[in-house]
Order: sequence, then structure tokens, then C-alpha cells
Amino acid sequence: QVHLVESGGGLVQAGGSLILSCAASGTTDNIDVMAWYRQASGKSMRDLVAAIHRGGAISYSDTVKGRFTISRDDAKSTVYLHMNNLKVEDTAFYYCNSKGRNGFERFDYYGQGTQVTVSS
Repeated sequence: QVHLVESGGGLVQAGGSLILSCAASGTTDNIDVMAWYRQASGKSMRDLVAAIHRGGAISYSDTVKGRFTISRDDAKSTVYLHMNNLKVEDTAFYYCNSKGRNGFERFDYYGQGTQVTVSS
């Protein structure tokens, strides 16, 4: 099992920056991809923000490309989301996610999330 703990959310003015952290523990060697999702108030679905794969491949949603950067520190089993030039529409609950396999069994875990609020 993988346990994820997010931190770094908060209130920031539009145009500002925040850094989210996600510390993973447990069977982290079996993780294939770490990602950040977000869910805005009133929405039923979580949207993928950014993902980083075991081999280093990175992807971003079009809405954050050029403003957000995902990175990882393997020694600390931590993934970061650097968010720059934040917009009001970035306001959401941000969740860390890990996907991988324990043998033939796939896993898909989320953390508890952290709130990001961007004021105008």
C-alpha cells in the first residue's frame, strides 16, 4: 500500500505562486506514475493537472501548461507541484495520486488533498 500526504496549499492572490508537496510512504518502489489532480467546488470529477512517470516522462493539462511544473525527489519519495502565475480558476482541492502495481495487482491511491484558493 502507498500512503500519500499533501501539503503546501493555501490562499494566494492572482499572479502569485505556491508549491505543493506530496510525500509518499509504503511500497513506493512499485509506483509507476505520480500525479496531481484537482477538483473545483461544485464539480463531480477530478481533473488531471500534471503527471510524472517512472522513466521521467511528464505531462500537463493544457490549462496549466507553461505555469505549473511537476518534479520529484526520489530520495525523499516526494513529488512537488510548482504553481506560478496562479489564476482564480486554479482554485480547487488538489490531490496527489499514485498508480502502480504490486505483482499483478494494480493500485491507485489518492491523498487527502489540500485546498488552493486564488483570490482576484
